[in-house]
Amino acid sequence: MKSRPGQVRIIGGEWRGRKLTVPDSLHLRPTPDRVRETLFNWLSPVIAGAHCLDAFAGTGILGFEALSRGAAHVVMTESAKGCVQHMQDAAAKLQTHKAEIYQAVVPEDLAVPDKKFDVVFLDPPYQTNLLIPTCFYLEKQQFLADNCYIYLESNEVILTENLPPNWELLKSKKAGLVAYHLALRKDDIL
Repeated sequence: MKSRPGQVRIIGGEWRGRKLTVPDSLHLRPTPDRVRETLFNWLSPVIAGAHCLDAFAGTGILGFEALSRGAAHVVMTESAKGCVQHMQDAAAKLQTHKAEIYQAVVPEDLAVPDKKFDVVFLDPPYQTNLLIPTCFYLEKQQFLADNCYIYLESNEVILTENLPPNWELLKSKKAGLVAYHLALRKDDIL
């Protein structure tokens, strides 16, 4: 028996307390409130005015949280058509035109951005093993701004040596089965 769709709450900024519907999908696992709170505390000095990518967006909660906290623009991509529709409905409900939402298989279907991304959220389904290949793809395709911050969520701890050579892990934490990290991309390798 399928469970009824749940809700996820925006925890800070302009839309604090607003709830978004979570589509009834087996592969969705929205980033928990506690993890999002820590993540956006880490990003608080850089999120205002940032151009962001929420790849593997699912519910779009990371992208909408970024917009709520002052991001200038967020691209949200997801392979599941139903999730894309839910995110488009949420954007309409929140009356924002700062979200660009489209269906894509990440990384190969990502559209080249008009402006390089300042902040990227990468939280693919764990069983796909797409996290590290997507990091290298974004780097190789030059989608990332100098000093881009990248959020990485996984079911295992990630080490700096697993990432592109000009990326540095700044923060790492674990909450239950979720390992989450913040990396910084630097344009030049020292």
